Amino acid sequence: MFKNHLCLFVFLSFLCFANAQKTSFPYAKRGLTQTQAAAHLINRFTYGATPGQIDEVLKMGLEVWFNKQLNAAFKDDSLNLKLSKIDYLNLSNEEVVKQFPRNPQVVRMAIKDGFIDKDSIGVMSKREEKDRLKAYSDLHNFHPFNDLSRSFINQRFIRAIYSKNQLQEVLTGFWFNHFNVSFTKFYVAQYIPAYERDVIRPNALGNFQQLLLATAKAPAMSLFLDNALSSAQMDSASTVLRNKNLNALIQQQNSLGDTQNVKFIKQLKGKNKNRGINENYARELLELHTLGVDGGYTQQDVVNAARVLTGWTIYPFDGAYSGQLKKLISILGEDNLKSKGYFRDGDFLFFPMNHDQNEKMVLGKNFPANGGYQEGVDLISMLAHHPSTAKFICKKLAIYFVSDNPSEKLINKMAETFLNKNGDIKSVLLTMVYDPEFWAKNAICQKIKSPFEVVVSANRAMNTEVFNPYPMFGVLEKMGQKIYHYQAPTGFPDNAAYWVNTSALLSRMNFGLDIAAQNIRGIKVDLLKLNHYHEPEDAIAALKTYANILMPGRNHEKTIQRLLPLLNDVKVAQKLVKKIGDEKKSNDDSMSEETEIETEMNSFKNEKNMLEHVVGIILGSPDFQRK
Repeated sequence: MFKNHLCLFVFLSFLCFANAQKTSFPYAKRGLTQTQAAAHLINRFTYGATPGQIDEVLKMGLEVWFNKQLNAAFKDDSLNLKLSKIDYLNLSNEEVVKQFPRNPQVVRMAIKDGFIDKDSIGVMSKREEKDRLKAYSDLHNFHPFNDLSRSFINQRFIRAIYSKNQLQEVLTGFWFNHFNVSFTKFYVAQYIPAYERDVIRPNALGNFQQLLLATAKAPAMSLFLDNALSSAQMDSASTVLRNKNLNALIQQQNSLGDTQNVKFIKQLKGKNKNRGINENYARELLELHTLGVDGGYTQQDVVNAARVLTGWTIYPFDGAYSGQLKKLISILGEDNLKSKGYFRDGDFLFFPMNHDQNEKMVLGKNFPANGGYQEGVDLISMLAHHPSTAKFICKKLAIYFVSDNPSEKLINKMAETFLNKNGDIKSVLLTMVYDPEFWAKNAICQKIKSPFEVVVSANRAMNTEVFNPYPMFGVLEKMGQKIYHYQAPTGFPDNAAYWVNTSALLSRMNFGLDIAAQNIRGIKVDLLKLNHYHEPEDAIAALKTYANILMPGRNHEKTIQRLLPLLNDVKVAQKLVKKIGDEKKSNDDSMSEETEIETEMNSFKNEKNMLEHVVGIILGSPDFQRK
């Protein structure tokens, strides 16, 4: 009996020790209080604290809250209700292409249907052409593409502001930026809503290899970096196999007596010239998506990776990509594709006739001839598990969540977890958040918010009611972050130097004043409600009270000292704006110094409501720009 009790005691002691080891964040060792730790956790893993959120996290327990965020386990009924009121969010790529064709597509369809004479294009007046195309669009129930892009942008704001599963939203933004695609590329835009919804968000907290493979197969990425157009050079094994397959089809169609199909296939066979690989996606796959610029690859690795990925394209559907490919598939028969070496996964298609059938070598790994679709999967897997990828991805995560200059020690520790846990994103984040460096005092409130983070965090801090998010998109454009429109595959930079300049800080101050005064359409703010309808006695009291409300869990002594002159001495404010104006004028001569100062001072002089003014300068202050 005694022996059994002793064993039970030892077992329970071990469990308690193990749980203590797993569940305690090391913030106390870095001199942080529990409240400061909760505020830091919220600042880094959400788009900003909402009123009372720190108390909620403290009550739940920091570790419990973080684990629920890791698993996106919070109920989001309120968010889902808001999203249900936004049109077009659940359309497939095919439905988008059919319902929201771009103007050149509409012109081609109108000509094909005889609605517009081909020879009249460019001859008729712009007004007449516009009216004819509108009539054709109305007849076929087409919608302006701007309606779709507006809905898509609106849902991003709504999710970021109201989702309880904030970490999933933050990582959706992080991974979209990492695997960037842009509305600025004409044929890509139609595929971006499904790209974020079906590729990025579901995999944001999952496995890196799955995320990498999903982006590689996504139409948005395939078109953005031109891999959909990449095909083998028509030589040796590739030519032989392509001609063999096409000759077999010609014989089959001859036996069926279908002369039109025979003619089509012969024309297709004759298009072997001027074909070749496109290296764009392969280069960015190695440089931006996995290994990093110093990841140890060569130009020949880029070329061979592009050869491996030839034939990775888009499954054709009406009004979209490659009408010839669609006709060829109809001849082959959908049910026969797999047996002929094709592979389809949703809107992705592996097209074997365009695949380089020769042997390749990438990063020392041999890809034997005739590997087909599996070659690309093996390449993706190899890159996802490469040590350079582990370090590159973990450094980006550490820069985003910890500091602009994380230590090599932390990066290596995270990379070790990345490799040992098969690229599991949750495990990497746990390694990061349990490391003392995450909780270092010199890391608290040192990351600079992007414009999107500023706008969203202001809405969250004031618990705003957003009934039309789209005007905030215009605000972001003025602040330098036109989301979904960054043209380079790198995505927006993640460092303070990119976001902090005089003009940007001025725009942020103006935004703070405008949103507090409800000068931004589509947003309703109740500032008194934030303080339980207790109106401050004066501006100084308001500054102290609302600094605590809008930036909870921080020491506001220095913040208040910096902002007090803006309340008490107009000349000091004028000097501040003049200094900003002088610095900005050196970069932009389009506005005279006097006009610029007068314009910026109006936002201070014309404020009628003291509380709106106080809240505005808090939201526009340098301290609110930090997270």
